[in-house]
Amino acid sequence: MEKRPLTILLSAPRGFCAGVDRAIQIVEKAIEKYGAPVYVRHEIVHNKFVVDSLKEQGAVFVEELSEIPDDGRPVIFSAHGVPKSVPGEAKSREMFFIDATCPLVSKVHKEAEKHFSMGRQIILIGHAGHPEVIGTMGQLPADAVVLVETVEDVATLAVKDPLNLAFCTQTTLSVDDTADVVEALKIKYPSIVGPGREDICYATTNRQAAVKAIAPRCDALMVIGAPNSSNSNRLVEVGVAYGCEKAMLVQRASEIDWGWFDGIDTLGLTAGASAPDILIDEVIDAARAKFNVTVEEVAITQENVVFNIPRILRDAEEKVA
Repeated sequence: MEKRPLTILLSAPRGFCAGVDRAIQIVEKAIEKYGAPVYVRHEIVHNKFVVDSLKEQGAVFVEELSEIPDDGRPVIFSAHGVPKSVPGEAKSREMFFIDATCPLVSKVHKEAEKHFSMGRQIILIGHAGHPEVIGTMGQLPADAVVLVETVEDVATLAVKDPLNLAFCTQTTLSVDDTADVVEALKIKYPSIVGPGREDICYATTNRQAAVKAIAPRCDALMVIGAPNSSNSNRLVEVGVAYGCEKAMLVQRASEIDWGWFDGIDTLGLTAGASAPDILIDEVIDAARAKFNVTVEEVAITQENVVFNIPRILRDAEEKVA
């Protein structure tokens, strides 16, 4: 039986960003240098395939430091960042820890601390309960940061001093939605101070822009990513907002309901910043088994950002070389 045609518009950039790549390297190099086990507080990045792969290499994932025995083994903090209380607890227990926080998240932490040192209350735009938000709010005393998620939150917001405010944002938000919240803040608090450079990271911005470029041409959009991945969920929302009403998030090819493809001639395909290329390839291969697939890559820009791993792990690289 002849397979019916399916065009896949593969958006680029997609998949791993520099911060995710760095965090994974940190875990791998720590295992290579110190042996197993290496403990990791929280998922190093939000992707089950990546986490399971690191478990096979010797990583042990925990949610809290209290789950880790005092055995002197290395402890790694995830790419999302942690409240200051976490390294504080690690130091008090004389743990050997390595921080894999994405440098762009660390930038937001430093901005918040700078504003606080100047006496400003900080309004953080982000999603309640997300590890990155917990980490950013945890850099400062509890009353120093107030969280807003939507324009509606801004309308009901109460602050200490309307003339002495600054805002920061989670790095993985919707660019468009965040712009609306920022605009609402500026209207309500004209003197509010923002970051010198936008907090939403380059990778989030680029992946959303790439989806915007293909969405009007697609009958459906598939995003490869984890359900708890903020940037992956935002890609689904962006696809819908920019003309592709049929959009879904899947973790890998085995989850796909092929009945969903009825009436689809052109599929948009992308991956969140914590999803490896192998999962994209897996989906394309699975589609080829059922359809006569033509793949067209639609690239809006090239990314060449690289973040160095901590110096303490670089000698592991040198030994291998």
